[in-house]
Amino acid sequence: MQRMRRALMAIVLTAATSRASAQPGTTGAIAPPLSPRNANYTIAAQLDPATRTITGSETIVWRNITATPAADLEFHLYWNAWKNARSTFMRERAFSRQGGGQSPAADDWSRIDVSSIVVSRSGSAPAALTASKRFIAPDDDNPDDETVMAVPLPQPVAPGETLTIEVKWTAHVPRTFARTGAIGNVFFIAQWFPKLGVLQDAGWNCHQFHSGTEFFSDYGVYDVSLTLPKAFVVGATGVLREKRDNVSGADGTTTHRYYQEDVHDFAWTTSPDYLVRTARFEHPTLPPVDMRLLLQPEHAGQEARHFDATRTTLKYYGEWYGAYPYGHITIVDPAFQSGAGGMEYPTLFTAGTRWLAPAHVTTPEGVTVHEAGHQFWYGIVGNNEFEDAWMDEGFNTFSTARAIAQVYDPNYLAVRYFGGFIPWVFKDVVVSRETDGNRLAGYRRDARTDAQSTPTFRYFPSTGGSITYNKTGLWLNTLERWIGWPTVQRIMAAHFEKWKFKHPAPQDFFDTASAVAGRDLTPFFDQVYRSSNVFDYGVQSLQTAREGDGYRTTVIVRRYGEAIFPVDVLVTFTGGDHVTEHWDGTDRWKLYTYQRPAAALSAQVDPNRVLLLDVDYTNNSKTLKPKGSAAATKWSLKWMVWLEDCLLSWVALV
Repeated sequence: MQRMRRALMAIVLTAATSRASAQPGTTGAIAPPLSPRNANYTIAAQLDPATRTITGSETIVWRNITATPAADLEFHLYWNAWKNARSTFMRERAFSRQGGGQSPAADDWSRIDVSSIVVSRSGSAPAALTASKRFIAPDDDNPDDETVMAVPLPQPVAPGETLTIEVKWTAHVPRTFARTGAIGNVFFIAQWFPKLGVLQDAGWNCHQFHSGTEFFSDYGVYDVSLTLPKAFVVGATGVLREKRDNVSGADGTTTHRYYQEDVHDFAWTTSPDYLVRTARFEHPTLPPVDMRLLLQPEHAGQEARHFDATRTTLKYYGEWYGAYPYGHITIVDPAFQSGAGGMEYPTLFTAGTRWLAPAHVTTPEGVTVHEAGHQFWYGIVGNNEFEDAWMDEGFNTFSTARAIAQVYDPNYLAVRYFGGFIPWVFKDVVVSRETDGNRLAGYRRDARTDAQSTPTFRYFPSTGGSITYNKTGLWLNTLERWIGWPTVQRIMAAHFEKWKFKHPAPQDFFDTASAVAGRDLTPFFDQVYRSSNVFDYGVQSLQTAREGDGYRTTVIVRRYGEAIFPVDVLVTFTGGDHVTEHWDGTDRWKLYTYQRPAAALSAQVDPNRVLLLDVDYTNNSKTLKPKGSAAATKWSLKWMVWLEDCLLSWVALV
């Protein structure tokens, strides 16, 4: 442990001098740290695959960067969420019916047991605090939840003071649960070590592990040594600095040492079955990135699709928001039925593909772009996912749909049959960025469940994703259609630049948006963020009748929802003439009257579909002239697809 302490102190003292600038003419220049680096971890861990046990020790060098003295330390012990069925995570999961099925076998549960805690500071002898640790439940007072551990300190840590914390623990790896664990000989290990919460001026921000939220932690330097069987391939956050076979004692293990600066977490995966593939991202104005793919053997041949999707993300997110700074990224193709797909970690993410992956269907591209995109909205801009998950998931949903639309067009709908194995591609159904990419259907269903300003961990279970992902993607796309992509792009880029390697709050984004747009966008954010009111504008009536030598037309448009947004009203007359009205949308209804030589044909609210948050688009228009068979054909095709799906499912059962 002393060796680990000295090693980490050396990292902290020399990290700023370890990276020289690569720009011409600045060779040897010292690059400043990208982040505060106030939570630095040196970890040594050994995995026993046979017993699914991790034995670990860590030294944390932590600096109090707040104005508040810290009287105690608070740690996340995430794996205790799956210690039994009484944890807050499992209770919430049962309530939302996400669980179901049989209860896990005894060996499939997980746990993390801390056996030693020693703290020291300059000028003081180390203090053993193991006996004083206790579990707390700051969110719901659940006495059976053990996902947060508090450790009182002999004396507070003053602002600016540094503390060295030495922790020893053992953990049992679960059968893959919430993307973490083991299936067969494939291990995906995340949220696996005792991790400090985030100290803020108001105190510790260290929430319990909830079934509908993810994570929040400070930036630092990670130096992690993993000891594993020799035959196992490893992928991890950071860069491999050393690989050492442990010949003494012939234990058949290898130690892999990974190192990464300026990240807020560390995840890893290992298996003897991974196929390793490499490629490189290069761009005229963005730094190059080495890409490493760990691929399941049955997906051999899909390498290019994973790499191309990752390149798409690095290119467009880099051009729109800012450069990816790390120079390397690891893509993990998770094992079949592992449940580990579609998750983000610093410099590493899990994708997800199928044995049959037809062209022009974005599998694996969709999940790959999305999870690679989290390197920007989560990894580089580190918001609080417990409280404001929409600031990364929603931003990334919007950005994913936009990036996919740049490259993967047309993107066809595919429905899978026979347990998800066999895809059927509908080449007459193109996936829309605005509605499908931003998941409009889910938002319509759950629009009223919560105001987005509700802390994410308090969202109604099972519907929070619609508010976190879908609603944000839709209101950002609405903002783009309203004030223009160049303005929205500048807003997002300004937010990214100002808050990278920091912890922004919602108001920080809203302030940036109004400043960059040059207009007060508060009324819009009041509607979409601070309220659960829904948008619903429609045409109540359209009447046209001969009056003298012409026609008198009346149009009544109505605000059926509580939320307010300016909309256009388009009235079209025979002969092709039309009138566009600009309605501020404030009143409950608006009457338009026209005296014209021609009769009216139709009236439509929001004809350009700027307001993508409208929960009922079917009432947006009325027509006085039938459109022939187009509508019947559309709905007939939908019913045929539905009937075919039912028949094929029935055949599979019999």
